[in-house]
Amino acid sequence: MRIALFTETFLPKIDGIVTRLCQTVEHLQRSGDRVLIFSPDYGITEYKGAKIYGVSGVPLPLYPELKLAFPRPAIGKALEEFQPDIIHVVNPAVLGLGGIFYGKSLKIPIVASYHTHLPQYLQHYGLGMLEGVLWELLKSAHNQAELNLCTSSAMVQELINHGIERVDLWQRGVDTELFHPDTASPEMRSHLSQGHPETPLLLYVGRLGAEKEIERIKPILEAIPDARLALVGDGPNREALEKHFAGTNTHFVGYLRGKQLASAYACADAFIFPSRTETLGLVLLEAMAAGCPVVAARSGGIPDIVTDGENGYLFDPTDEQGAINATIRLLAQQEEREILRYNARKEAENWGWAAATRQLQRYYQNVAFSTLPKAA
Repeated sequence: MRIALFTETFLPKIDGIVTRLCQTVEHLQRSGDRVLIFSPDYGITEYKGAKIYGVSGVPLPLYPELKLAFPRPAIGKALEEFQPDIIHVVNPAVLGLGGIFYGKSLKIPIVASYHTHLPQYLQHYGLGMLEGVLWELLKSAHNQAELNLCTSSAMVQELINHGIERVDLWQRGVDTELFHPDTASPEMRSHLSQGHPETPLLLYVGRLGAEKEIERIKPILEAIPDARLALVGDGPNREALEKHFAGTNTHFVGYLRGKQLASAYACADAFIFPSRTETLGLVLLEAMAAGCPVVAARSGGIPDIVTDGENGYLFDPTDEQGAINATIRLLAQQEEREILRYNARKEAENWGWAAATRQLQRYYQNVAFSTLPKAA
């Protein structure tokens, strides 16, 4: 098949969405499909054999890592030349709306996917009063698609509850070869703990943004005086977080990639994830694949991944003490921690990217050959 992929974010940005898209594009191309990627222009023209059509844009004021790339007639010409069997629009916002427009104009079937829980993000940027308006805009965009995909059962239900139609689940995926317990190294543990590898090591990986609620880790760190926290990633909230964690044993590591990132997961004693806005939480799967026990908020798509007491711990996101108690228990019970490590790895082994991509290909075939109800 020939797939035109519209996304509001792509390389060189690093996050769960970009990771999923990169893995998906690679597996589609490898299986013989052809992908044309429409994304904001970051100077990259090709990925794994797929051409990237960069659209010029301007930085998003509240999220400067992203660009607003506005649709233009040249996109329609590029689509006519490529002749896609299907258009896949990821998080339709600005550029994605162009994908929907051209899909309708050129009578190309449309699949849309929902990865970022934007209505909840608004609360963390002082724009909560716009949540209802945003849901109406999302509903209007997504209901133009023949199929809408979410990455967790919780988000499937959330979209249905807000009037979005033809919703199904796109299963999670993780690179179980890269992220593996065997990648742990004394050098990485010493680096993350700033030369104190003997102390308990807590880890967070992800974007340093207000919506991730990273500041909620501080009470956990304070309740375990000898513990150290490594924050892997970067983002617009870094300066505020550096002030918030001043005086604590916190190391702002910056971005890690590939084998270094895998080693960071495998070296940690606990992966702490307080976010309540996750549609899936790919970093949780990466941590689990590397055998790192997880302590995470019982919210969004996280319970789809973490089974409390079996392969990690979940806590009530409104209960600060719950996160503290779960982390203390995890660090205190070495035998139980090793069981969680083993179970976490076994769970992750069920979710390779190849299987997730095969499922997506089946969805594409169903939509392209009209076995699903048509959008209005």
